[in-house]
Amino acid sequence: MAYIYGLIIVALLFAALHYFTELSNSQKLLIGAVLLFIILGAVAYNKYNQAQRDKMLNAIVKYKQGKTIICNGVDVNADIYSLSTGTYTFIGKKNTPHYAEMISADSCE
Repeated sequence: MAYIYGLIIVALLFAALHYFTELSNSQKLLIGAVLLFIILGAVAYNKYNQAQRDKMLNAIVKYKQGKTIICNGVDVNADIYSLSTGTYTFIGKKNTPHYAEMISADSCE
């Protein structure tokens, strides 16, 4: 829904550029191209962030299901690591070889 509002705002901006300015056509095209580039960059950035977030949350779900996941080349499971839900970080449990080792869930596959 936010994209629709964004498109409406951009359309209004283009209408204002077209009807209420004394810029030449080439200047209007340049402004339009720059705005389009910025908007497409923002959309791509949002899609990338969403994909990264989904990947991390899928790893968290697998961990909570008792499966072993791989983070930075290390096998992570509930027997060796505990999950800090505030920061989505795996912390090595006491009496394990990975005691106090911290691995971010962002690095998991």
